[in-house]
Amino acid sequence: MVLWVRQSRKPWKDIGYVRPRSWIGSIAIGVAFGVAFKLLMKAIVMPLLGADPINQAYQHLVGNRAALPGMLFAVILGAGFGEETVFRGFMFDRLGKLFGNRAWAKALIVLVTSLLFGLAHYADQGLPGAQQGFIFGLVFGTIFALSGRIFTLMVAHAAFDLTAVAIIYWDLEAEVAGLVFE
Repeated sequence: MVLWVRQSRKPWKDIGYVRPRSWIGSIAIGVAFGVAFKLLMKAIVMPLLGADPINQAYQHLVGNRAALPGMLFAVILGAGFGEETVFRGFMFDRLGKLFGNRAWAKALIVLVTSLLFGLAHYADQGLPGAQQGFIFGLVFGTIFALSGRIFTLMVAHAAFDLTAVAIIYWDLEAEVAGLVFE
C-alpha cells in the first residue's frame, strides 16, 4: 500500500494521511473511542445479535503471556495501521475514483468497504466476527467519509483490538458480554 502511494505519486492526504491538529488530542480521542466502542460491541451489540460471549478463535490467548508480544504487534501495526490504510485509505480512494464524491457515492463506498471488512473477518472468526467487522466498518467508514482523516481511526482501531486482547487474556469475555443483558 505504502509502495503504491509512492509509485503512483499520489498525495498522502488522498488516503487520509493528514497531520492531526493535535497529536495528543487525536491519540486521546482514538484511545477513548476505541475502548468504549469495543465495550459497547461486546456488552450490547453482539449479545443482541446472539453471538457467543466467547470468541473461540482467540481462546489460545487466555493467560498466555508468550502469545502477547506477537498479538500486540499484530493488532497495533497489522490492524490499526494496516487495515485502516487498506479499508479506509486505499479502498475509499480507489472506489471514490470509480463512484465519485457525491453523498450517495460515499454512502455506497462505506457500505462496500464495510461488507468487505466484515468478510475479511469471517474466515477466522465466523459469523460473529463478520457481523462485528461489518458494524465496525460502517462506523469507522462513516467517520472516515466525513473527516477524510485516518490517524485517529488507526489509534481507535488499535485501542479496540487491544481492549479485545485484554478482555480475552484476563478471561473476562463472558463477564463483559453479560454486563447489560444478564
